[in-house]
Amino acid sequence: MTGGSPDPGQVTALLKDVISSGSFKGFVIGLSGGIDSSVVATLCVRATGPENLLGIFLPSAVTQTEDLDDVRLLAEFLNIQVLTIPIGGIIDQYRMMPGFTESMHLVGNLMARTRMAILYYYAGQMNRLVCGTTNYTEYLIGYSTKHGDSAADVQPIIHLLKTEVWTLAKSLGLPARLIEKTPSAGLWQDQTDEDELGMKYQVIDEAIRNLEKQGWEPKTPEEKIVLERILNSGHKRRPAPHVKR
Repeated sequence: MTGGSPDPGQVTALLKDVISSGSFKGFVIGLSGGIDSSVVATLCVRATGPENLLGIFLPSAVTQTEDLDDVRLLAEFLNIQVLTIPIGGIIDQYRMMPGFTESMHLVGNLMARTRMAILYYYAGQMNRLVCGTTNYTEYLIGYSTKHGDSAADVQPIIHLLKTEVWTLAKSLGLPARLIEKTPSAGLWQDQTDEDELGMKYQVIDEAIRNLEKQGWEPKTPEEKIVLERILNSGHKRRPAPHVKR
């Protein structure tokens, strides 16, 4: 169930436990300039210190200049190291594959999976863990790329609705510019989350809360749409089917 005020103490305790349980040296996180990665980075710093977090900014050909500005703002706010590694050249190499189709969604998925591969490279190199940034809203409705942004060693905010992430960001004292920024996955030109989803996050989150209270029985058109998204994206949350031994 969702609800209640987000508790940063629970998350930082989780992050400390994950690090100490495996003798890892810290975290690697992909930074986009968005609210989710900004909140998670802040929680990582609170848990293990700025010296134990490496932020990696992975811009593509469609990344907005303001995203770089926002990543820099966050890095200064948290006093963390950030590497910038453009992935446009890598994506161009994919375009050389036989039968390549220039589709926004297909290329967007390539970007998400390429970014995660790079995060895991640096995590392996540095004996660190990849910290995920998926929230409960995105997880539940399947608004993520399988083996892309949904892949991680720990998911600190996957129990929080998107609107709860905003609430937590305010309580953590993040710069207003980051909190007020329009959510975007940055996978194609002028993309925004809410335009793609066809609904405001506040509406989606209200529908999720109501569905949980109602035993997943929708009572409004919005709840029916959200439930349909949840049901259609179930394959993203389940382990790969296999024959049991």
